[in-house]
Amino acid sequence: MTNSTAPAVGILGTGSYLPVREVDNEEIVARVPDITVDWIESRTAIYTRRYAAADEATSDLAAKAARAALERAGLTPAGIDYIIVSTSTGDFPQPPTASLVQHLLGAQNAACFDVNAVCAGFVYGLELARGLVTANPGARALVIGADVYSRILNYDDRRTAVLLGDGAGAVVVGEVPAGQGIIDIALSTHGEAQDLIKVPAGGSRVPTSAQTVAAGEHFFTMQGRGVRDFVMDNVPPMLHKLLARAGVELADVDCFVPHQANGVLLGQLAERCGLTRARTHLVVGKYGNTGSASVPVALDDAVRAGAIGAGDVVLLSAFGGGMSVGSCLLRWTPAAAERSTP
Repeated sequence: MTNSTAPAVGILGTGSYLPVREVDNEEIVARVPDITVDWIESRTAIYTRRYAAADEATSDLAAKAARAALERAGLTPAGIDYIIVSTSTGDFPQPPTASLVQHLLGAQNAACFDVNAVCAGFVYGLELARGLVTANPGARALVIGADVYSRILNYDDRRTAVLLGDGAGAVVVGEVPAGQGIIDIALSTHGEAQDLIKVPAGGSRVPTSAQTVAAGEHFFTMQGRGVRDFVMDNVPPMLHKLLARAGVELADVDCFVPHQANGVLLGQLAERCGLTRARTHLVVGKYGNTGSASVPVALDDAVRAGAIGAGDVVLLSAFGGGMSVGSCLLRWTPAAAERSTP
């Protein structure tokens, strides 16, 4: 629960970057066996997605999204104290992708680190940023969600190959006027379900070898039905508990921005949560599932489209491998989002 004596912390600016290359369902059908365009669209409500160029890595996408967020916040890279990058497809096993983003931005004053809670990581990063700003009044943090999943897709697996794309979204977090910004955040992890989403090889338990590569164990895997059941069982109770803790009614939520996992699933989730009166902002149809980037990309799209207005109550919800769930409730104001450096 937020300390009532602590400064209000919120989002000063949003930004996003999607690669230029658009991949439609016809191209996916040509690469993935035993599917049709109708099969993809009826099960996912995804029509296109974006793939990074050959010379683009996760840090490149992240830096471009960060520059857009900084511009909207009226800040320069020198004014950033922390850079938090949420990704499960970093440029390298080490160093952290955040340090590469710092270098690309020229944000020499920022301490940097990565977060890996897969698709839930952006909300985890928001909670970390809130704590850092609360502990260091006047500080500002960049929280970036970025992934390049096109590099780890198995095109023989229709369950995953049709869903995922590449992208990055970013926000600048800092102090905002009292009564605005983050109301509360809830996080949870369910390690017993860790096998639902994973990349089997490439870590210390199963190091990369010629054998693991030949077996395709460096590809992303997901048990679709199990993930759906997990989301339906765990996300609605978390959202209801978060709202109750904050004293906010379901009817008070103006905009719901969920992880853009699957368009069909999200329609079912909004109904299960009782959020049918809120505007559910979706970009999954044109960008697919962009992993950690999906919530900040959708949030930036909502802001730029005017779907979030002054004083709106906004609910962010993300879920991903681990299995991890994160939700954030905040009160929005364009003045805070577009605030300039004093």
